[in-house]
Amino acid sequence: MNEHGVTIGEDGLARCPWGNSDPLYVGYHDEEWGKPVRGEDELYERICLEAFQSGLAWITILRKREAFRAAFAGFKIDEVAAFDDADVARLLADEGIVRNRAKVNASIANARAARALGGGLTELIWSHAPKARGKAPASTLDVPAVTPESTALAKALKKNGFVFVGPTTAYALMQACGLVDDHLAKCHVNQK
Repeated sequence: MNEHGVTIGEDGLARCPWGNSDPLYVGYHDEEWGKPVRGEDELYERICLEAFQSGLAWITILRKREAFRAAFAGFKIDEVAAFDDADVARLLADEGIVRNRAKVNASIANARAARALGGGLTELIWSHAPKARGKAPASTLDVPAVTPESTALAKALKKNGFVFVGPTTAYALMQACGLVDDHLAKCHVNQK
């Protein structure tokens, strides 16, 4: 297939083209991406990781994921919401994560926003899940970067105090958490 369609991995399985480029991508693609995620801390982790990924390759975040989990108290909302200036300094000195002050501060602000939500993060995010798509995309050219639903989700998150969550980041979150399934039509994950 061309660079926009499925590619065949060393294991003989057809995957979305990005899913065959590194063993970490293979595992993430096959076992996690596009699978429904519910749970406050689990969704909070994905929001943080998507924000840290902004401007970087996703593989960078996957390689640092365990360090992020250690640095951010397992992404437990209540614990991160209590982080203070000393925690910010600790995070900015942690070579295992992406040391970006704006993204570190956003993660803490987002924990506080998540904790303050009346109905919870799961309800807020999943209330923006689009209606099921008729057919799977044939190529990556058929996959949008932004949708009306991701724009609405970004606005709802911002209205509730979240930062670093624009429409593109919101759509990536929707893909990662299974609100949409953008596995290509001929991808083996889509065939299951």
